Amino acid sequence: MDESAAIATSIMRQSMNTLQRRSLLLTLLSPVLSAADTKPTLAQALADLERRSGGRLGVAALDTGSGQVLGHRDTERFGLCSTFKLLLAAAVLQQVDAGRFKLDQWVPFGPADRVPHSPVTEPAMARGGLRLVELVEAIQVTSDNLAANVLMRLTGGDQGPQWLTQWLRERGDETTRIDRWEPEMNLVPPGEVRDTSTPAAMAHSAARVLHGDVLSTANRQRLVQWTLETRTGLKRLRAGLPQGWRVGDKTGTGWHPGMADKINDVAIVWPPGKAPWAIAAFYEAPLHGGSDLRAQDQAVLAEAARLVVRLGIPVTARDGKR
Repeated sequence: MDESAAIATSIMRQSMNTLQRRSLLLTLLSPVLSAADTKPTLAQALADLERRSGGRLGVAALDTGSGQVLGHRDTERFGLCSTFKLLLAAAVLQQVDAGRFKLDQWVPFGPADRVPHSPVTEPAMARGGLRLVELVEAIQVTSDNLAANVLMRLTGGDQGPQWLTQWLRERGDETTRIDRWEPEMNLVPPGEVRDTSTPAAMAHSAARVLHGDVLSTANRQRLVQWTLETRTGLKRLRAGLPQGWRVGDKTGTGWHPGMADKINDVAIVWPPGKAPWAIAAFYEAPLHGGSDLRAQDQAVLAEAARLVVRLGIPVTARDGKR
């Protein structure tokens, strides 16, 4: 073989080796590229979480900067349980803004009003009542049931739950409905529409009362502060959000024999320097029927929050720019 032929053969071999190395490199990288190309959407990830948990999960995440909502089963109905008390607190404060009530006015109640889970009003029974502001704080921070009934009766008389529903309609929520008093309103078996909402409707209503103009600045700040001070949801949505993020929430929990446990949470979230998010999560756990909170059920909501942060809506600046 002459010199020119040898050089050509060498060049050909080098080219083939280069092509083989490139082919091998692409083969090795293909799983990585495929994984990137098939990154699940938030809806897909939440659906997978639902399958793994064995229950029924509804989540809506609303970016108040862009108005975008993402989630899973976000337009399906779920039992509200005590999450409605955030809306009741806002409704009473709005009536204070309107001059109908005063924060320091005395609101009476007595033994005939007694219902389970009344951690603030039960000790005050001997006093015969509490100030209005104390009752509103009690329904948000401790989820006091007697306080909720007293406030619904104060605002709407015997039609207190329906009054609250109408108040929501007048402020743009066409979905959420409150029909019964505590604690009956927690009995929401499959197919029941009373005392239900959707994650999307609750996220929007939470954003209106905590970030919109429904309340005066003073009362909006008061309600926001109470959500920040609430501790019933530390193992729910809050547990899945990054440390350092400002978060307030209102939980709801329901147990009844033969009915799926209900583990709910509605949160307002302030990513640092960005427009706030409103997240509503409703979880119907596998049948349990006990009177204890199971760690695995609360963990479903924490994982839902992690997925919202990792796969959800882009964080939007306060001026609406991404």
